Amino acid sequence: MNDTPGWASPGSAPSDGREPGASAPADRPVPAGPAEQPTDQPGTDQQGSGSKWSKEQPPPGQWSAPTGAPAPGQAPPPPPPGPGWGGQPPGGGYGGYGGPGVPGPGGYGGPVGYGPPGGYGPPGGYGAWGGGWGGPPPAAKPGVIPLRPLGVGEILDGAVSTMRTYWRTVLGISLTVAVVTQVAVILLQGLVLNDTETTDALNDPSASLSEVSRAAGEVMLSSGAVLLISLVGTIIATALLTTVTSRAVLGRSVTTGEAWRDARPQVIKLFGLIVLMGLIAVGILLVGALPGIVVAIAGGPGGAIAALLIVGILAGAVVTLWLMIRFSLASPALMLEKQSITKSLGRSAKLVRGSWWRVFGIQILATIIANIVSSIAVIPFAVGAAFLSGDGFTGFLESSNASVGWTFLIVSGIGSVIGSMLTFPINAGVTVLLYIDQRIRREALDLELARAAGVENYGTSTPGTVPGS
Repeated sequence: MNDTPGWASPGSAPSDGREPGASAPADRPVPAGPAEQPTDQPGTDQQGSGSKWSKEQPPPGQWSAPTGAPAPGQAPPPPPPGPGWGGQPPGGGYGGYGGPGVPGPGGYGGPVGYGPPGGYGPPGGYGAWGGGWGGPPPAAKPGVIPLRPLGVGEILDGAVSTMRTYWRTVLGISLTVAVVTQVAVILLQGLVLNDTETTDALNDPSASLSEVSRAAGEVMLSSGAVLLISLVGTIIATALLTTVTSRAVLGRSVTTGEAWRDARPQVIKLFGLIVLMGLIAVGILLVGALPGIVVAIAGGPGGAIAALLIVGILAGAVVTLWLMIRFSLASPALMLEKQSITKSLGRSAKLVRGSWWRVFGIQILATIIANIVSSIAVIPFAVGAAFLSGDGFTGFLESSNASVGWTFLIVSGIGSVIGSMLTFPINAGVTVLLYIDQRIRREALDLELARAAGVENYGTSTPGTVPGS
């Protein structure tokens, strides 16, 4: 008989001084009856010569009640079907293959079952064979994300967790940048760009070509000025929030002043990077529209001009989208690796290579979520501003083509501040976490992050399961 724990429990092994043929302990009275014939004598017929019973009968006392343990020397029957690996079958069973044994009729896991309490292994199920069927141990998570390749939900959750955990710094940066930016836009629109002559010229069908051209140029100039102010605010918020998110991955907080000191040397480069990407996009669209422009200058037919313009602009838009996704991780590469503009573009292209569709899907999803959040905050304020200014709903629909008052600008500006305060962290956080995820997948960045976070013995065991996306 094997004495290995798990196969023999106290009371069932023949090592307690009894012979296998004994049916009761020595201190328990045995009822009187016919003398038992030794089982090791061949040829003994216990049932008579005329009996049809087999001559090889088991010794008396070996048949145990259903509630007892199997006799020594007998192999245990196969375990009854249970509710699953790790569960407890009704009425005992093998202790749930690692769970605590429960006594019951015919159970192999109760007090007299085959093995120590808990069946085949320590409590918890197959403890000696890897700690259960739940897979390898989970990855370390010193901050807002686990240190392993991330799924889509984990990237989005990491951005929201950063905003929720470090809300003072994140919302402080976003609110400050949004307020300063929106105040500049309101002052520019209310004092400089609120020209009724320009809108009248654009809405007048009898206006001359020179008047329309001048008005269109002024509109483009004003729109460019507003876009430039918004771009500067977005760049500053992105630079600061990139630093905050990178520290949040390590579980470390950072103040606004510390984030600014860390990001300040790269802000000018970040501005140049975004302007360069904008110029690339505009240049590609112009190249796509160039055949239609050439045909229009040459006096070609209107149908050919329209077809060439549509096809060329669509082709240019596809190429632009492909390049923008390919370079979408250049911003965190520039900020966190302290790279130059051209090297950050190369780093982004290297990280995105082979994962373009995945990066595209996550970026589009984050943009949709950010726009929905922004719309929820902006639209009610814009509608309320239209009613408060006395123009009504028609004024709200036509506000882009008519002069607007200070009431409309201020109330709608408050909604824009709230929307920007919520969308800045989402956009910046998703981009930074996507960059970190790509580096973990390609360059084992999780090892460096674990060392920076002070995680001990990281990398000596298999990390947790990797999401499929």
